[in-house]
Amino acid sequence: MKRLLVVVLVAAGLWAGYWWIGASGVKSGFAAWFDARRTEGWVAESGDMTVNGFPNRFDTTFTDIRLADPETGWAWEAPFFQLLALSYRPNHVIAVWPRDQKLATPLQKYTVTSAEMQASAVVGADTDLPLERANLVADTLSITDEAGETTAMTALRLAVERVEGGEATYHLGWAAENLAPARAARLRLDTTGELPQTLSAFRADIRASFDRPWDRHAIETARPQPTQITVRLAEAHWGDLELAVAGQVDVDADGHPTGQMTVKARNWRDILQLARASGRLPGGLADQLETGLSMIAQLSGNSQTLDIPLDFRGGRVFLGPVPIGPAPVLKLR
Repeated sequence: MKRLLVVVLVAAGLWAGYWWIGASGVKSGFAAWFDARRTEGWVAESGDMTVNGFPNRFDTTFTDIRLADPETGWAWEAPFFQLLALSYRPNHVIAVWPRDQKLATPLQKYTVTSAEMQASAVVGADTDLPLERANLVADTLSITDEAGETTAMTALRLAVERVEGGEATYHLGWAAENLAPARAARLRLDTTGELPQTLSAFRADIRASFDRPWDRHAIETARPQPTQITVRLAEAHWGDLELAVAGQVDVDADGHPTGQMTVKARNWRDILQLARASGRLPGGLADQLETGLSMIAQLSGNSQTLDIPLDFRGGRVFLGPVPIGPAPVLKLR
């Protein structure tokens, strides 16, 4: 019995020592990371940083955290942020955000509010911390810009997983429930006010390859750039309007896509009218498109549903031989 007690006490002492060493390593590692970012010219500040969770967790809490990369124009600040991990599985991390946080992009600043926002991430056993899989859940999410325009949704679900056998290829998916576009954006599209305030569906299933893996260098140095994007299905339902997209494009070093996407539109005339009324599609071009698309829809046997292939080449989007506009530049800053 005494021997058993000694074994238990020794094991407990060893585990306590392991936790203390691990917690000290976590704290010093984050401190070194903040120092390195400041050396590179970032704003990298935290009011306080603590590591708790003895004996089975390394729970790191930051208060008044501020990160800003002046080279890219991205910045983020929050009153607190937590990274939670099991002490015997430190490569699986739970991230917890506060109810209110601020995000700045190269184009706009936003205030982000949510009832709950958490993410789970698993990284590889490597000093570069390559992402293996991650899931994010945000409930009662609202995003407000500097003009006071708010985009809201009851829930947002994001998921990403590295494809086995592909070092920098990932399967991504998202779904936003009851997405309500900002009022100004909605009125630009729906000038008649006939559409409901929320979309009944806004989701996507995508496979994307990048020029290098997503790891810690994606935050510290530069974002990986897409080289190929396969949209298995992306769809949006807004009232009686339904839009779905599927296809594949290759992306060159300048972000120009080459390939084909097939667009399926239900009640497509109403969608075309929205584009015309919003000014995003000139009236003359809208008339030409409606005439041509009517012929395509009649050939399909359903005048209300349209299946059209869009070709991406030379920096433009083509409907058959007709160029209909510039292609998006797919580069991540």
